[in-house]
Amino acid sequence: MNRLEFAGYVDHSLLKPNLTTEQIVSGCEYAREIQCASVCVNPVSVALSRDVLQGTKVAVGTVIGFPSGAHTTYAKVKEAEDAYRLGAVELDMVINIGALKSGKYAEVRKDVESVVRATPGIVKVILETCFLTDEEKIIGSKIVEEAGAHYVKTSTGFAAGGATLEDIELIRRSVSDRMKIKAAGGIAGLDFSLKLIEAGCSRIGISRTADIISCLK
Repeated sequence: MNRLEFAGYVDHSLLKPNLTTEQIVSGCEYAREIQCASVCVNPVSVALSRDVLQGTKVAVGTVIGFPSGAHTTYAKVKEAEDAYRLGAVELDMVINIGALKSGKYAEVRKDVESVVRATPGIVKVILETCFLTDEEKIIGSKIVEEAGAHYVKTSTGFAAGGATLEDIELIRRSVSDRMKIKAAGGIAGLDFSLKLIEAGCSRIGISRTADIISCLK
């Protein structure tokens, strides 16, 4: 796989809360240079990223209910609507983790459905797998598909654990071929990134993009 092919899988993550305006602009310019699939920025940086990336194929993505998922559905919907209005066409929302672990599956489904219906954008739903049992990962993945989302995503990158090959394989077995998978959290090397893609990921969320991509020809 060459650099251009690899970049097509990358959501370049610019989510650290201490990033300056200059760092956001620089990160978007880098994503434009290497032709990433998207940048993933905090909601306050959506409009800026839209302006920097205007006229390119790099999508602007943002996060919803981030990083805990413990926001009301109303708040998530309004956040999604505002983000889309500002230029975000990909939305990475955090599932209601506590409701999933409590067995309140209808509540979890409604939460995801509401965000999916709020905009025509692509919705990726973060399970935060480090908090879940394998059974909960399977159930959560199925709910995400039933709710009409486009991706199941492993992690926020702000919890104790991140993406694992075992979780990607488990999620892949739990959903139909229609569903896509995004791995994120703790992805620091090229070999691991390629293994995640081989295991079935359509996207990988990474912040160390320059270090990883430099290892490719």
